Amino acid sequence: MPGWRVVAPRAAVALVWFYEGLWCKVVPGRADQRAIITQIPLLPHWAVTPVMVSIGLAEAAVGVWALSGVRPYLAAGVQTWLIGSFNLGGLLFAPDRITEPGRLIVMNLALICLIWLVAERRASR
Repeated sequence: MPGWRVVAPRAAVALVWFYEGLWCKVVPGRADQRAIITQIPLLPHWAVTPVMVSIGLAEAAVGVWALSGVRPYLAAGVQTWLIGSFNLGGLLFAPDRITEPGRLIVMNLALICLIWLVAERRASR
């Protein structure tokens, strides 16, 4: 059974995905997240909640994958792509809804670095 030094970094990454997915988009869901999703072009108003919940559940699933340690480089690549896509989409379609874009980018770059460190550590085992 892996020790806390092995599991803790993976758990930290997974917790970010669980928080962003389950708390920010599913239960209870944050108003700022909803406001960004409402800005998606051609998205009908009735679809905002289902899209938000779907994104949140997908993020939680990514958290489970990150925690599992399965296919670490693929997981890191998918996570990087998702973070980049979410950031780019928010900055392009709802820039007025993102209060601190610099903080968003810096914090997500730090998360991406941790994701790749976790993948490298897992792959080298």
